Amino acid sequence: MSDDETYDAGYDDWLDAVEDGEAYYLEGPEGDGWLPPRRVDPATGSRDLTEKQLPETGEVETFTVVHVPTPAFEQDAPFATAIARFGPARITGIVEADPSDIEVGMAVTVGVMETETTGDRAVVFRPQ
Repeated sequence: MSDDETYDAGYDDWLDAVEDGEAYYLEGPEGDGWLPPRRVDPATGSRDLTEKQLPETGEVETFTVVHVPTPAFEQDAPFATAIARFGPARITGIVEADPSDIEVGMAVTVGVMETETTGDRAVVFRPQ
């Protein structure tokens, strides 16, 4: 995290857990999976969320290659952003692979990287 940013207690704590190999998700009463800083299950309205260990491997459900990024990712382009399912939780991140090698169904692990443009931390998927 950059020194000049505000610490987001829910999300940044989650990124810290991912970096420490202790990634988790928040499970709702019907088994839905959510990530911090969510405090309410949008499917049920329940505040009864339980912290569960995130599966080590997920699967890319969809992805897109970004060639014209926002200014915050200007030096990182081109890159692929994907949504991957880890058990009941879906996570959005940048895929650490040549975009031509990425496929729906690809097995990935989740990690944390620093963007080249800003040096901010971001979720990264690493192919298995």
